[in-house]
Amino acid sequence: MSRIVRVIACLAVLTSATAAMAADTDWSKVDQVLGRKGTEQAGGVHRYGFPRSDMKVTVDGVAIKPSFALGGWVAFDPMSSGETMVMGDLVLTDTEISPVMKKLLDDGLEVSAIHNHLLRTSVPVFYMHVGGQGDPVKLAESIRSALALSKTPLTQSPPATPPPAIELDTEALEKTLGAKGNANGGVYQFGIPRAEAITEGGMTLPPPMGTGTAINFQPTGGRKAAITGDFVLLGSEVNPVMKALRQNGIEVTALHSHMVDENPRLYFMHFWANDDAQKLAQGLRVALDLMNVKRGS
Repeated sequence: MSRIVRVIACLAVLTSATAAMAADTDWSKVDQVLGRKGTEQAGGVHRYGFPRSDMKVTVDGVAIKPSFALGGWVAFDPMSSGETMVMGDLVLTDTEISPVMKKLLDDGLEVSAIHNHLLRTSVPVFYMHVGGQGDPVKLAESIRSALALSKTPLTQSPPATPPPAIELDTEALEKTLGAKGNANGGVYQFGIPRAEAITEGGMTLPPPMGTGTAINFQPTGGRKAAITGDFVLLGSEVNPVMKALRQNGIEVTALHSHMVDENPRLYFMHFWANDDAQKLAQGLRVALDLMNVKRGS
């Protein structure tokens, strides 16, 4: 048996084992602790959203929807060791950072980044990236206790009926970006994974754990949209993508890391613009074509 075949066989066994562990985990207990039902993602990842619907935030006169740029989340990924890895991005005000951080650290979780994603927000908004591993229920209890020290809504609101309309030509956006999008709370969202595997601590991190490029379109009227999100980049891609975005009228609002021990090393570039949606999609596509991403995702 060749080395390549052996590696593929080992990866298949690990993937199968991870999927089996995900099936064995009683996610209803995690749901109960976090006060909401998680969504199952690729590879057995369970992801929970914590939108800051309590916040009233504007940028350049645009009222920001929670699903556009205020959507905190945590995701759980079963490990081959029998434990579960958790990663997340909590949306906090400046006064909430210290008490939430203290609780997370006291409970053995890690904080890997704290920073802005947008500029000129009408109120201070920060993002705290967190991680840890262990029993999923205990991890959930720690995250819930930490979030209770903020004003993050811990009771899930029922979805709007009917959901807010997406007044954009979403098919044209999909064709331009070369990816399938999804409507979420009045926002049209794209998730575009990188082509290479991302690992941390020897474990592969799938896109739902925060390793995929995120692009959000929020309609602002007259075929226009505000856009935000983050490009997930290798170091060699950072400046070419930055130049491409700026040349296409898209502002770069932040550049930083989200993790501390991933391989390969990743950089996260956040952006903002409010203009004709199709024009912005074309600019975003120029940037995507400079990256090693999966096509047709």
